[in-house]
Amino acid sequence: MTKLKEIYKCNICGNVVEIFHAGVGELVCCDEAMELLKEKVKEEGEEKHLPVIEELPANACQGKDGFSIKIGEEEHPMEEAHYIEWIEINVSDGKSGKKFLKPGEKPEAEFYNRKDILSVRAYCNVHGLWKKEAGEN
Repeated sequence: MTKLKEIYKCNICGNVVEIFHAGVGELVCCDEAMELLKEKVKEEGEEKHLPVIEELPANACQGKDGFSIKIGEEEHPMEEAHYIEWIEINVSDGKSGKKFLKPGEKPEAEFYNRKDILSVRAYCNVHGLWKKEAGEN
């Protein structure tokens, strides 16, 4: 059974899917069950993957709450073979925002909204799915 916002990956071809409608069926790609990616919440290895959330000054946000999200205390690599594919925020009114990234770009995004951030997720094409709850150090 799938749940809303879960992320699955095909370990054969690399397809990645996000669940927008929960269901009872099994996700299959390349004739194999897709892997449910677990959200990692503690750093592992040399690269840093956990999102860093910084509030932006009100005058920079045109009257809205603004947040800068950077991936890693030390900037995550953004190379062809290893990079952050996307950054996502989830806010208190149930909405979310996502920015897709490409190799060579900075692993960061700015989001503007009128609600508080609940959590931030980021997806590394090598090391998988990462999550940080708002208010965590």
